[in-house]
Amino acid sequence: MRYLASIIIAVFFTQQIASQTYEVGLIAGGANYIGDVGSTYYISPNDVAFGAIAKWNRSKRHAFRASFLYAGLDGDDSKGDERREERGLTFDNSVKELSIGMEFNFWEWYLYDGESQFTPYLYTGITAFNYDELFLNADNRIESSGDAWSFAIPMVVGIKKTLGRDFVIGAEIGARYTFTDNLDGSDPGNDLGQGFGNLNNNDWYVFTGITLSYTWGRIPCQCAF
Repeated sequence: MRYLASIIIAVFFTQQIASQTYEVGLIAGGANYIGDVGSTYYISPNDVAFGAIAKWNRSKRHAFRASFLYAGLDGDDSKGDERREERGLTFDNSVKELSIGMEFNFWEWYLYDGESQFTPYLYTGITAFNYDELFLNADNRIESSGDAWSFAIPMVVGIKKTLGRDFVIGAEIGARYTFTDNLDGSDPGNDLGQGFGNLNNNDWYVFTGITLSYTWGRIPCQCAF
C-alpha cells in the first residue's frame, strides 16, 4: 500500500512538472505606423501597445496562437522628410486587434522535461482590427469620421526562453500589412475629404515589445500534425 502511494505521488508530481501544453500571458511594448504622414522609419515605436496572448503548443515545432492587442498610432510630418515637414500634417489613431494563427519554432520547443528552452520563432495568420476612419478637412487638419473594421496579415519574428519551470519570456517585432490606406486619413474613400500621399500603397503598423506567459496543461500526443 505504501509502495502504491509512492507511485501515485511520483506520477502526480511528474505530471505537474511536464504539464505545460498551454500558455497564457501578457504583451507590452510600443507601436508605430508606416504610411503617408510622419516618420518614414519602419521600426520606430512612438506610442504604447499592450494586450493578452494565448498559445496551444501542438508540437515541438509549432503552436496555435491567439492574441488581443491595443496599440496607439500617431504621425507627425515634423518627424518626416523635408517634403512632409513642409506639409505639416499630424494625426492620432489607435487599433484594437484580434489575431489568430500559427507560431513556428526554429528549434525544438519542449517544455515537458524541466530543462531550460530557447528558440527563435515566426508567427503569421490573420488579424481583424478596429480603428478610427480619418479624413483631411477643409482646414488642412486630419480628423475622425467614426470607426471601422479591416483586416491585416501579421508577420512576426521573435525569440523566447523559459523562465524557471512555469513561465516563458519573449521579445518580438511584428509588422501588420493592413487592407486599408486610411489609418492616417490619406484615402478616406468618401465625400468627406480628399486623398493625399501615395494612394497605391496600404498602411502598415508595427508592434515591438515583450511577452510573458504562464504554462500549464498535459503532454500532447506526438502526432504528425
